[in-house]
Amino acid sequence: MKTVVIYKSKTGFTRKYADWIAEELSADIFEFEKVTADMLADYNTVIYGGGLYAVSINGIKLILENLDKLKDKRIIVFATGASPAREETSDEIRNKNFTTEQQKRIHFFYMRGGFDYSKLKTFDRMLMTLLKWKIKGKKELTEDEKGMLAIYDKPVDFTRKDNINKVVDCVRKQ
Repeated sequence: MKTVVIYKSKTGFTRKYADWIAEELSADIFEFEKVTADMLADYNTVIYGGGLYAVSINGIKLILENLDKLKDKRIIVFATGASPAREETSDEIRNKNFTTEQQKRIHFFYMRGGFDYSKLKTFDRMLMTLLKWKIKGKKELTEDEKGMLAIYDKPVDFTRKDNINKVVDCVRKQ
């Protein structure tokens, strides 16, 4: 069974997971920008990873717009973000990014990544600054909002190699 890992990573956390998964599975690996849907014809399993931006998986359109071309493939998607990996977080991401029909075809996993403001491009920095102001303006903060404010000015990396185990197990169960 031939496997490919495709990733889109702005700050490196998704790439780290993609590298670990590809290494563990002896899979080919490509950056999102270098992939076309036609390239995926040679693979039995397609794994896509993207960072979260307002609960949307960065670059997921590559998979969603080509589901018909991938109909005979096993599709696995993972997302990374700064929020802790909780069931309600995964459910929210899954429901925002995939229809009920798509959820039947796509195996989805959420893995905690990290946050590094210094690696963001100008537009993303502006969005994060607006988010910070919005959070600071609230009277009561959730634990996640408190956590976001705490890490805003200093890089944090929550990636752990053992977080890939569920993805790897999903591939090996074929």
